[in-house]
Amino acid sequence: MKIAILGSGVIGTTAAYYLARAGHEVTVLERQPGPALETSFANAGEVSPGYSAPWAGPGVPVKAVKWLLMHHSPLVIKPMLDWAMWRWGLATLANCTEARYRINKARMVRLAEYSRDCMKQLRADTGIRYDERMQGTLQLFRTQKQLDGTAKDIEILQQYGVPYELLDRSGYLAHEPALKEVQHKFVGALRLPGDETGDCFKFTNALAAMAAAQGVQFRFGVQIRQLAHDGSRITGVTTSTGEVRADQYLLALGSHSPAMLKPLGLRLPVYPVKGYSITVPITEPEHAPESTIMDETHKVAVTRLGDRIRVGGTAQLSGFDMGLDDSRRRTLDFVVTDLFPRGGDVAQAEFWCGLRPMTPDGTPVVGPTRLPNLWLATGHGTLGWTMAAGTGRLLADWMVGRDPEIDTEGLTIARYDPALGAPA
Repeated sequence: MKIAILGSGVIGTTAAYYLARAGHEVTVLERQPGPALETSFANAGEVSPGYSAPWAGPGVPVKAVKWLLMHHSPLVIKPMLDWAMWRWGLATLANCTEARYRINKARMVRLAEYSRDCMKQLRADTGIRYDERMQGTLQLFRTQKQLDGTAKDIEILQQYGVPYELLDRSGYLAHEPALKEVQHKFVGALRLPGDETGDCFKFTNALAAMAAAQGVQFRFGVQIRQLAHDGSRITGVTTSTGEVRADQYLLALGSHSPAMLKPLGLRLPVYPVKGYSITVPITEPEHAPESTIMDETHKVAVTRLGDRIRVGGTAQLSGFDMGLDDSRRRTLDFVVTDLFPRGGDVAQAEFWCGLRPMTPDGTPVVGPTRLPNLWLATGHGTLGWTMAAGTGRLLADWMVGRDPEIDTEGLTIARYDPALGAPA
C-alpha cells in the first residue's frame, strides 16, 4: 500500500518507520531541509509517560491568573484579534473540571504508557542512540500545598500501574545529589522512575535514516499546499513540486494541521502554544542534573542530554509568532541557575523556540477521519516526544486494518464533532 505522510517531525518520522517496517511504500513530505527542524528540534528532552497530564484541570483558571502576575511566569498571553486562540482558550476552560481532568489524563496516560513500551522495544530492535537516560523524572515542589496537590494525579497513576515515589529532601537527593546546595528551597518531590530522557532531534534523524534504509522516500524542501479531494476521499497532495498520490494519507503537521483540514470541512481545535528552551554546555558534571527535573512552580524542565543541559518551558499564546523573547530566556536562565548554580555556563547557551500543537483537553488527535483514506496524528502538545513511538506503532496497525494493541477510545477527531469525524 502507498502511504503519504505530511510532516517529518518526530511523529511523522516514527510513523514512517513503523509503516515501512510493515512492508508499505511510504513517502514523507517536509518543507524543511531535514527531519525534526521545527517543534521536535530542541524540546525539553523528556520522555515522561508518568508526567502525562492535561494543562486544563480544576483550579487552573485561578492558577493562571497568579502565573500571569509572576515575575518568571510560566504563562504568557499576547492579546490578539485571533478568534482561533480565544475559541481554543474557552474550550480549554471548559475542560478545567475534575470530571474532564480524570477522563483526559486517563486517555493521555494510556497512550503514553504504551509509547514507553514501544520505545523500549524499538531500542532493543534497532540499537538506536540519542543521548538517552533511563533515570526517571523528579517533580520538585517548593510549597507544601503543591506537594499535597499530587493526590489526584497519584490516583490515576495507581489506576494504570505507573510506578511513583513520594520523596522528602533526603529521598530526592539520593537521585539528584547536585540539588544538595539548594535543598532548602524544596519541601519534597514526586519521582516517576519509569520516565526517560533523550535528544528528540538526534532520535528523529537516526530513525529517519533507518526508515530510509527500509525504502521510505523523504522529500525535503517541499511546500505542501493543499489536500485534493473529490468530496468523499483524498485524491492527492498538491505541493510545490507537483501532485503526490497515495492510497492513504497521514497528516502530521503539528500546529499547521488545522489549516490543511479546514477546506475539507474538518475543524481541528489545535492551537500553537509557543515554548522556549536553552541548551547549556555542562561545566561541572557533578553539579549538573542526572536526569530530568521539573520545577513545579515555574513549569520548567531541566534535563541532562550528554554533555549538555536542556532547559525548556513557558506556555505563550501568540499565534504563529516565532520571535525569541529575551524575557522568556531570563526565566529559563533563572531556573537552571537556581537549581544547579555550578552545573553549566548559561552565557554560552543556545536559545530556541517552537510551537507545540495543543488541544483543549490535552489528548492528541490520532486516527481516522470521516474521509476513509485520511488519518491524523497531531495535537500532542508538550508530549510529542513522549508519545511518538506509541503513536507511530498504533497508526501502523490501525491504518492497515489490524486491531490496535490499546483502546483507542477518545483519541480521534470525533470527540470534538462526531458528525465530522470518525467513530471515537
